[in-house]
Amino acid sequence: MTSTLIVGAGSAGCVLAARLSADPARSVRVLEAGPAFGTMAELPFELLDPGRLPVGPESALVWRYAGNLVRGKLIGGSGAINGSYFIRPPAADFAAWSAVAGPRWSFDSVLPVFCDLEDDQDFGEAPGHGIGGPIPISRTRHFTEFSADFAQRCEVTGFTEIPDLNTPATDGFGRVPLTVSNGRRSGPAVTHLYPAMERPNLTVTGDTMVTRLLLRGTRVIGVEWVRGRERGRTCADQTVLCAGAVESAALLIRSGIGPEPLLRSLGVPIVRPAPVGAWCTDHPEIGVEFPGGEPGEPAVPLEYVLHVDDLEVRPYTQMFTPGLRRVGVALMHPESTGELTLVSTDPTVAAHVDQRYLHGGRDRARLRAGVALTAELIGRRIGPVDDTWLHANLGTSQHLSGTCRMGHAHDERAVVDEQGRVHGIEALTVADLSVVPVPLRRGPQATTVMLAASIADHMVV
Repeated sequence: MTSTLIVGAGSAGCVLAARLSADPARSVRVLEAGPAFGTMAELPFELLDPGRLPVGPESALVWRYAGNLVRGKLIGGSGAINGSYFIRPPAADFAAWSAVAGPRWSFDSVLPVFCDLEDDQDFGEAPGHGIGGPIPISRTRHFTEFSADFAQRCEVTGFTEIPDLNTPATDGFGRVPLTVSNGRRSGPAVTHLYPAMERPNLTVTGDTMVTRLLLRGTRVIGVEWVRGRERGRTCADQTVLCAGAVESAALLIRSGIGPEPLLRSLGVPIVRPAPVGAWCTDHPEIGVEFPGGEPGEPAVPLEYVLHVDDLEVRPYTQMFTPGLRRVGVALMHPESTGELTLVSTDPTVAAHVDQRYLHGGRDRARLRAGVALTAELIGRRIGPVDDTWLHANLGTSQHLSGTCRMGHAHDERAVVDEQGRVHGIEALTVADLSVVPVPLRRGPQATTVMLAASIADHMVV
């Protein structure tokens, strides 16, 4: 019998598996729906090149959902294919999180976990930072012309340059902390899982889709899975979902843990009514494009960003449309929330995520303000920026969270408790971005690994 079964070898699953399997008395098994390359030597080049984003139509390494939402489907998950951005959210986000879920998620409580994870090559010996941890953090020193010009324009406009965006400072521009070492993308598979792969008590199996939880009453005893034409079951003392904000929620619903009306419409026997999929959030992003020169040398997607209240302005080094440079304007604290639902119990039928972007008038007003600021920065007239223009230029930051929100048992919006344990269900934990109960004002990669490390450390105790 496996001690701990982890569903998903994405960013959270890699960290959790490495930390739990450090105890030789605990057997850990990981099931990943995508490919699980056996060693780092087998990783395709584009997964190690931080200047590449292997998420295009030709990529077989992503889950795809309506609305151009994609998530990593491979060992390392989205952390293996993202832009290597690694910025902590501000303390205010953790204050809101701890107000909902308890003091262990306050900034003072999570800061030691962040420090323990870091090997910050620029500020590692500064207060509130770490050196010698598993995750290398660096900042670009030789910038593209586009990034350097953006930074100069921010300074001329009057914004403060922040040397380290992983400090409590909020508004200003600065170099993006990156999980890059020696020119190589260093996601959680590289920093956590591969160094642990030779442990005899850790088994990682790829190309295995978990279809349903196995329950005995309200206790999870394992999972059912499919691998090609093979079907099987794996039993465990404890099951942890690390399949991401979409697939962890979908798995709960297929297993009878979800909104009662949805379960009835799908014909799924109800095990535990729960608000799975409700009140989820993402960061809507407006792409401001304008003619510009072709990029020179390959570079990470973002070298600088500008933070202004709840907006993040992103000068992308890469061209997404031939001949056009892009500055992204992302709303990092939207008031609009979305909903995830299933249209079928067939796990090969993608879940539906209704982001409900721009439903709130404040959200539209903030994005208009962000577009106006961007127009000032780049010295170009943009508009008229009405609702039609916003929708025509609207995209997603690919930061979905909150589909299995954390909170107290009496909270009508909560699915899991402060330790990620599913309310009313035994031996089942969720430890990925789906449990984060508040919008985060920064991209979620740093939070995801901190969350997984924190939950893993509690499970070890």
